[in-house]
Amino acid sequence: MEDLLQTALESADEAISLDPGSTANAMVFVLVAAAGVLMALVYVPVRLFLTITARSRRLRLLQRIRRLREELAQPLTSS
Repeated sequence: MEDLLQTALESADEAISLDPGSTANAMVFVLVAAAGVLMALVYVPVRLFLTITARSRRLRLLQRIRRLREELAQPLTSS
């Protein structure tokens, strides 16, 4: 098992050192990973902001509905 692992590591090392395109592949991977991290850094705060504002709007609407129900439940006073 250890020999198999050693052979796999050696062949991977040879493939990396012999293939000039592997540097380009590594650069593409790094760029895609960096773009993913950047997207996450933008998405998470925006999603949190939208969630919080939606909840506050919903809460205000529910409070307004409760007030209107209370007003409708009270008897009318004629003056």
